[in-house]
Amino acid sequence: MARVLFITAPYHAGVVEVAGRWLPLYFVTLAGAVRAAGHEALIFDAMTKGLGQQEIGAAIRRCAPDVVAVSLITATAPDGLAVLTTAKEVDESIVTVAGGVHATFLSQQILESVPAVDYVICGEGEETLVALLACLEGQGDLAAVAGLAFRRTTGDVAHTPARALRADLDGMPMAWDLLDWQDYTYHILPGSRLGAIATSRGCEHRCAFCSQQRFWRRTWRGRSPADVVRELEVLHHEYGVDVVLLTDDYPTPDRERWEAILDLLIARRLPLRLLMETRASDIVRDRDILAKYRRAGIIHIYVGTEATDQARLDHFCKDISVDEAREALRLCRRHGIITETSFILGLPEETSESARRTIDLAIDYDPDFAHFLAIAPWPYADIYPQLAPYIEVEDFRKYNLVEPIIRPRAMSRQEVDAAIVEGYRRFYQAKMAALRNDGDSFRRQYIETAFLRIMRHSFIRAKLGIAGGAEEMNP
Repeated sequence: MARVLFITAPYHAGVVEVAGRWLPLYFVTLAGAVRAAGHEALIFDAMTKGLGQQEIGAAIRRCAPDVVAVSLITATAPDGLAVLTTAKEVDESIVTVAGGVHATFLSQQILESVPAVDYVICGEGEETLVALLACLEGQGDLAAVAGLAFRRTTGDVAHTPARALRADLDGMPMAWDLLDWQDYTYHILPGSRLGAIATSRGCEHRCAFCSQQRFWRRTWRGRSPADVVRELEVLHHEYGVDVVLLTDDYPTPDRERWEAILDLLIARRLPLRLLMETRASDIVRDRDILAKYRRAGIIHIYVGTEATDQARLDHFCKDISVDEAREALRLCRRHGIITETSFILGLPEETSESARRTIDLAIDYDPDFAHFLAIAPWPYADIYPQLAPYIEVEDFRKYNLVEPIIRPRAMSRQEVDAAIVEGYRRFYQAKMAALRNDGDSFRRQYIETAFLRIMRHSFIRAKLGIAGGAEEMNP
């Protein structure tokens, strides 16, 4: 039996953390699979706890694991890989494992450049990690473990064939009890306990900037409605969860399944508030059942928009129209659902005029929350070859949608940064002025609470402070 310690990278970008302290669902799933196979699992959420490498080293000494595992996206990769270096410094015999989207696509680079990494799991991790542990215990053949990258004794990197995706996502063992539940809350609803579930995995669309559609091989697999609602009941009744993030990239492609989930939630009357993301086209498709969304507890939807003109949407391969995006936001507002979207700035063809036009149209779209994001050139995204000639920043820590990484042909990175600041300034000035006349008290309080957190606790405050205008945005 192996003792496996899962550790989150101690990385902070100041964006997502404004709204809440989010649990590492991927580790809950992986730890559940490890325990079901007869091993011991532990989770140390250094990111949420605000701890660094020194505290991580102490936790490793205290837990004395046989295996330390991290999951990497591009922005967290340097700090996540440093965790594995810390593990080797504590005890050279600890087996170190990296997984996640960044590790999957850059496994060769990681194994060639980071001696502290022993193995990289490529793709969906539960079955591969369990197979790796069994192989290590029995001194089996690593080449027989599908979905794995490792160094041969000769020093070169080996990649085994890709592992088939799980056919059935129902009934997966979940290690909910390993979390420190007091750590997780949704700041916009004070006193809440925040949970997370995935009702599905993957997406069949082909958005050019997205890493997830490549990670899941452009497939989509949904859990049964009964299994989804069963897990929500567990979170509420056993762990006191009252706000839940649906982490799906795309939960709604199968309307019949999705409506069945809504109907079960309405019938069970669970006192949960749900946060989710989906495509504008699905909201428009579901205009006749949006009342069920709200009755089922959905209060906040991130609507994938990313652009305000059709040419840029087509460039991103979004497969939606400008009219659909605008209509989706309008329909959600009609049914009392908070809306959030984002607009990408800083593409190679960006100009000061096109950035101003995007901001104008974002205000006209009138979502409840808007984010103005710098395009991040994930090194494995479909759009990367188009962006590569314009990259000026190599530090992956800055690939966080906050820091401008590429320099457009007609703008400097500093000018892109200023456009981002201007977007936030103008949008929220208009939003807060209009909100004073909003008769929906829940909506008004929700948006005001979020706005104050954005201004007081995030990267935006620093940017606006530099620009000299933070105070004039306060409501």
